[in-house]
Amino acid sequence: MNIALMAHDHKKELMVQFCTAYAGILSHHSIYATNTTGHLVAEATGLDVQCFLSYAHGGSQQIGARIAYNEFDLVLFFNDPSDTSMAEDITYISRLCDQNNIPFASNVATAEMLVLGLARGDLDWRCIVNPRTKPLSI
Repeated sequence: MNIALMAHDHKKELMVQFCTAYAGILSHHSIYATNTTGHLVAEATGLDVQCFLSYAHGGSQQIGARIAYNEFDLVLFFNDPSDTSMAEDITYISRLCDQNNIPFASNVATAEMLVLGLARGDLDWRCIVNPRTKPLSI
């Protein structure tokens, strides 16, 4: 499955810790991320992470476009609710996921449930809904 990772600045370390804890599960899937988040996760975990542009250079729009085309099967976007300047970002990605029935987590508790479900096969229905679950080419 194709999994997108994004994290606001104050949540990047949490994303790294999360991916470190679940590297065994994530390693069986194709991981994509915005540039800074992706490099931090790859460096800490050894996971193969395909990186888009950084947030400031349009990385969230790149991921948003792939979501709009239903090319991701799971999106983890760790949100910093204290940073209201980024509220539009999380709403934009969340709405795209809702439109395409893509499981979405904006916090570590929900992300954990989704990743554990992924390991159990609870998200295998995405292979039927989205037969393009093979890795994306960037």
